[in-house]
Amino acid sequence: MSGRQNSSVPALRIYHPEHLRLGATLLLSIGLMVVPSFFALPDWVLRGLLTVGLTLLAVALLLLFQSRLRINARAMAVELLTGFIEKDATPSFVTDDDGTIHACNQAAQNRFEDNDRETLAGALRSVLANPSAVLFRLQSRARFEGSAREDIVTRRGHVRLAVHQMHGGSFLWRVEDIAERQSGRGSESVPIPMITVGRTGAVLFMNEAARKLVGERVKSTDRLFVTLPVSSGEVNTITTKNGPLDVLVTELNRTQGRSELFLMEVNTAELQGPKTSFEHMPVPIIKLAPSGDILSLNKMAMGMLGVKGRENLKLAQLMEGLGRPMSDWLRDTADGLASNKSEFLRLSRPDKEVFVQVTLTRSVEEGNTIIIAVLNDATELKTLEAQFVQSQKMQAIGQLAGGVAHDFNNLLTAISGHCDLLLLRHDQGDQDFGDLIQIHENANRAASLVSQLLAFSRKQTLLPEVLDVRDTLSDLTHLLNRLVGEKVTLTLSHDPVMRPIRADKRQLEQVLMNLVVNARDAMPNGGEIRVRTEAVTLDTPLKRDRAAVPEGNWITVKVSDEGVGISPDQLQKVFEPFYTTKRTGEGTGLGLSTAYGIVKQTGGFIFVDSVPDKGTQFTLFFPVYQEGQDGQVEVAEVPAPKDAPAPQHGEGVVLLVEDEAPVRAFASRALRMRGYTVLEAESAEDALRTLEDPGLTVDVFVTDVVMPGMDGPTWVREALKTRPDTRVVFVSGYAEGAFGESEPDVPNSVFLPKPFSLNQLTETVHAQLH
Repeated sequence: MSGRQNSSVPALRIYHPEHLRLGATLLLSIGLMVVPSFFALPDWVLRGLLTVGLTLLAVALLLLFQSRLRINARAMAVELLTGFIEKDATPSFVTDDDGTIHACNQAAQNRFEDNDRETLAGALRSVLANPSAVLFRLQSRARFEGSAREDIVTRRGHVRLAVHQMHGGSFLWRVEDIAERQSGRGSESVPIPMITVGRTGAVLFMNEAARKLVGERVKSTDRLFVTLPVSSGEVNTITTKNGPLDVLVTELNRTQGRSELFLMEVNTAELQGPKTSFEHMPVPIIKLAPSGDILSLNKMAMGMLGVKGRENLKLAQLMEGLGRPMSDWLRDTADGLASNKSEFLRLSRPDKEVFVQVTLTRSVEEGNTIIIAVLNDATELKTLEAQFVQSQKMQAIGQLAGGVAHDFNNLLTAISGHCDLLLLRHDQGDQDFGDLIQIHENANRAASLVSQLLAFSRKQTLLPEVLDVRDTLSDLTHLLNRLVGEKVTLTLSHDPVMRPIRADKRQLEQVLMNLVVNARDAMPNGGEIRVRTEAVTLDTPLKRDRAAVPEGNWITVKVSDEGVGISPDQLQKVFEPFYTTKRTGEGTGLGLSTAYGIVKQTGGFIFVDSVPDKGTQFTLFFPVYQEGQDGQVEVAEVPAPKDAPAPQHGEGVVLLVEDEAPVRAFASRALRMRGYTVLEAESAEDALRTLEDPGLTVDVFVTDVVMPGMDGPTWVREALKTRPDTRVVFVSGYAEGAFGESEPDVPNSVFLPKPFSLNQLTETVHAQLH
């Protein structure tokens, strides 16, 4: 290859397959014109052959002319480019589409002088194990994007391979060694000041921590250190922009003639002796063998790792979470193949959870390759990350729970509704009556379970009212005493100065019962459960866990026990749905998640504190109700109690819009049985088409809120433009959360949550008409 590039003009291949094709075309055309003259052939045959031969000759000459133009253009481009890259210090090649080398500069000849290859793949075989695949990948990208590059880790270090497509179909390749540059960049992540010093004392590199310490970049050690030579393991004085500064210097030789200096700011008055060694560096540092054996570690590292010595210790025993074998990471670092990126690992400590950021650096000590591991406490960062992931997970679970509850409510509406229709045709003497009652009761139990899912996802229908927590607890005391049993004592204490809150009394009672029952289950041998209320004024926001309680007036309810407690690793999971520490069959795992959802939907906060074997305390914060303030949650209007007398006859026309066919079938039958005229539509669009008839009179719209296409509030607003006096009943399995952030501004409308019974539906429509 080097012999081909001795002249200033790059050597080109003379013979191309294109030339062979042109030659064959010329021979064929000449043959068609000349050979027939030697044979006795009719004139018309000779004229035809002559015409074909002349045509082929013209085509061949045209192709030859175009080919010469392309070849000359390529030669000119290669010649110009060779003159441009000849003095480039980076090995560069010019190749054709097949990878054949047309030209290369002197740097390429020097770097690949042992490779007498005609193709780029052959020249790079000493550097890359499989150059053909890499070249094909980059060349394909260059055809599409115009250029491409890739950093490749090889046995010799890091190589950057770049390619640019030129006019005429040629490619310019550059092969750049970036091993030293990568090493410097990787040191940026080292959290302590570090500089790389050359043989002559030149400062080759300073990481960001060192630049901040000194205040500027320096080019040599004589401008940085007051006295030379630098004394490793001792305090040296350096010159900074803010004046002289005493630093502890630790020197680590990485290669011959080149070393890395770690600088640690110290207070000389606090030093115990004239010399301070590696053991006393104020940053956790570990010296490792490439095998992972710990050679030495300083006091800071021992304190962080929770060990007392280094005997028979390996790095893999002290930390985990790399995602691949620790030995591979250490071996790659020792061989110079690692990317020099920091890794976040978890320490294998039984007493507490600690995360560390570990940065590995290759070094040479007494002729042997070692690895320096610098540790940085990342527990707070990883804790915040875990909290964010937990928040995202809880939000996703809440959305899933709300969606599941919506679909179940539609099913339960159809089941319980058709069961109501059957019960109307059976009395207590029928043999099927008992079975229908069982279906009805189990449907109600399923509805209660769905209600808990909605409570967790904060999409449950609430009926907030102004309450005194003391009165609520007094009304609940008798039931709570029955729940706790004879072994457990229930003690109530109240703040004498209490202020009202605004909440759903029924849901608040459910929260308190869940907390008391959990406290009872945590004390199988008996004990005391204390429920204490208190008025609290916060002058500043109270921040704890992942929440911040705003300043203002609050009412707190604390439920504490003397039970087994909750371990720290389980404490953050207690509000997750379906998470329970009880045995199978003893709990659903929805109690605390339901309490969490109800409290949050009411505008409050709930926290938990626990000490294993000593007890647990749940603290609830409710905002104090201010006279005349808007409710914390929306009030959903519901019909009269289920056992109220149903109207015997109904008058009026009802437009029923429901996309679920079973629910629509039940609702239409129930309304017709009460005497109403029912028009059915399976979508909002169908409903609007029905209302296009100006002679049609409709008294009530009964519509689902969430439907494919146009939703309930949207089509109702459109319909009310021409029928402003029509009453509206919204129904939805999403209950209160069906309307999103705010209740739709629809006059004369009420809301009926699913699942609803036959009586609830007919009574609601009757109330709207009267």
